[in-house]
Amino acid sequence: MNLTDSQRAAVTGWIAEGLKLSEVQSRLGKEFNLSLTYMEVRFLVDDLKLVPKDPPAPVAGPNPSPALQTNPAPGATQSEPAGAAPETVGAEPAAAPAPPGGVKLSVDKVTRPGAFVSGSVTFSDGMKAAWYLDQMGRLGIVADKKGYKPSQADVQQFQIAVQAEMVKLGY
Repeated sequence: MNLTDSQRAAVTGWIAEGLKLSEVQSRLGKEFNLSLTYMEVRFLVDDLKLVPKDPPAPVAGPNPSPALQTNPAPGATQSEPAGAAPETVGAEPAAAPAPPGGVKLSVDKVTRPGAFVSGSVTFSDGMKAAWYLDQMGRLGIVADKKGYKPSQADVQQFQIAVQAEMVKLGY
C-alpha cells in the first residue's frame, strides 16, 4: 500500500502519540478512507521504521507477579473432572528453595501441552496442585481437590518461587 507523504506523517504522529495499531487502523479508515487489515498496518508501521509505544506499566503493589488463576490447565481434556490434576509427564522435581513448612515447587522436565513452563506445587497446608505458565504469561493451578484455594501468603510465596525458577531457566 502506497501512502502519500501527509498520510505517512499522520501515521508517524499517531504512533508518537502512543496510539495502538488497532487505533491507527481505525483512524486510517476514518480520516483517509483507507481500508487496511491489522497485518497491513503492522507492515506499514514497520516499513516506516516506527516502534509503537508500550503502555505504561501498572503501578504494582508488593507483588508484581501475574495474578493466580484457577482455570483448567492448557491441554486438559473435557473428560477430566474439573479440578483433577492431569498426569504430569516426566515430572522430576527441580525443587525451589522454600521456607520450612512453606510452598514447595517443582518444574516438569517435559512441559505440559499448551504451557510455556509447568510443574507441581505443594502448599504450606499440604495441598498439592499442578501449575502452569502459558505463552501469554498467565499463571494457573489445577488443584488435586476441587475448589481448593491457597492462602494469600501461599499465593505470594508460589509466585515468587515461580519467578525464581524462571530466572534459573534463563527467562
